[in-house]
Amino acid sequence: MKIKPILVTGGAGYIGSHVCKHLSRCGYTPVVIDNLSEGHEEAVKWGPFIKADVRDTSAVTTAIHDHGIRHVMHFAASAYVGESVKDPISYYDNNVSGMVSLLRACRDAHVQGVILSSSCATYGTPEIVPISEETPQYPVNPYGTTKLICEKMLQDVDAAHGLRFAALRYFNAAGADPEGELTENHTPETHVIPLALMAASAKLDSFGVFGTDYATPDGSCVRDYIHVQDLARGHVAALARLESGAESFAVNLGTGQGHSVLELVAAIERLTGKPLPIRYENRREGDPPILVADPSKANALLGFTTQCSDLETIIRDAASSFGVQLS
Repeated sequence: MKIKPILVTGGAGYIGSHVCKHLSRCGYTPVVIDNLSEGHEEAVKWGPFIKADVRDTSAVTTAIHDHGIRHVMHFAASAYVGESVKDPISYYDNNVSGMVSLLRACRDAHVQGVILSSSCATYGTPEIVPISEETPQYPVNPYGTTKLICEKMLQDVDAAHGLRFAALRYFNAAGADPEGELTENHTPETHVIPLALMAASAKLDSFGVFGTDYATPDGSCVRDYIHVQDLARGHVAALARLESGAESFAVNLGTGQGHSVLELVAAIERLTGKPLPIRYENRREGDPPILVADPSKANALLGFTTQCSDLETIIRDAASSFGVQLS
């Protein structure tokens, strides 16, 4: 095993697996713990795999001891806004109870630091955009609330036990490994770019645009899309900062550029050379109109800037996963 083992909860999932690949390239060994409820075992390629639920404190504690873990990256969580509105109890059970279990294991095993996969959903519907880390956090859906609770838990455990943390509030993760080793693979798929690409490849009859009456330039939601490769780099930069002995921190990971759903549709139509079959639907509950990051703090603290998060690169890297031919 390499010198620096890192426990990665949820490392068989979309973002976690991409981070594991980047960790390996940076000289770490990712030790993945995942219950495979959403992840895929074939995505675990760069270190040991432990099939277990993060709510199993004993299994997490054993993994920490057996592999000499000093830092943890925590991705294991339910992460669908709409689902959280319909079934909030399961979100509190998985996301909050999972965090309690992980923190108990980290405290007892004297882990030095935790990097949390947090979310811009903690901000809710902000009055001012772009969104800085000083923006008040008033989530408008149970998913965002659970992520905010996890951040508060980290603050309290740091104060009580000195367990330092980095809370990475990222915006819309998108794209895929350009080398093709990893893809975006959810069942069912709910992310906007995969759904649009599936419609472009006739795997879906149509692509749903939820809401055309938002206070945005074209009436559709505006989001800040960040390539999963850039997210992976941001996680490793946050880990390096914690390893240097820095105090706990929270930062946004985003581009600072927003794109509407209809802009996304236009980009895919341009790249495929054919119209996308669209159906227009009512707004979804819990969807803010605009979420765009102010990424300046991440740049200042971590030296982090996005390198491959322009919309065309994101679409091109995701397209092969869905059999879409681009011009």
